[in-house]
Amino acid sequence: MFMLNFIKEYRAEMARAFEKTECYDLSGAALDAAKGLEAAYQLVRKSAAGGGKVLIVGNGGSAAIASHIAEDFMKNAGVRTLAFNDAPLLTCLVNDLGAERMFEFPVSLFAEKGDTLIAISSSGKSVNILNAAKAGLKKGCSLITFSGFSPDNPLRKLGAVNIYVPASGYAAVESVHGALAHCLVDCAIQDKKALTA
Repeated sequence: MFMLNFIKEYRAEMARAFEKTECYDLSGAALDAAKGLEAAYQLVRKSAAGGGKVLIVGNGGSAAIASHIAEDFMKNAGVRTLAFNDAPLLTCLVNDLGAERMFEFPVSLFAEKGDTLIAISSSGKSVNILNAAKAGLKKGCSLITFSGFSPDNPLRKLGAVNIYVPASGYAAVESVHGALAHCLVDCAIQDKKALTA
């Protein structure tokens, strides 16, 4: 009976996290969740249409989301996308530059004006993700952030569109981030179908 109750509460927590997801613009003004995702997609679309790229960074489970979404953007939507998750590269950068600069360096090297950077961090406090976000902004990227946990996390204040999941567990935050990032990919796929029909 304990496990059944746990599973029921787990499912309810996932539903709450998804339903209560919030979106904000750079000024901190709240956006309707659907309009926030549409605004995020328009940033991706503008980059792709202008010959730019989408760059994605994340740690741990967020790195897995970054890699998955990068693959889908590239293969299924034809959007040039990079996720900096190659293990030898990351261990080299951590060893030589420190963990706090492991994403800042490749973002600074590959980002160009007109690109879109997607920064994913459950806590919104990971220093290496914050440094990558700032590096992307410095290079002229549009920034989309995905964060969770505390509502005052610093990442959710940096992006043109900031998607925030008000939950305290990694499972809920990462699951919602993954689903909403997939929504951006599916928007690109639908757009591609419409543009090539």
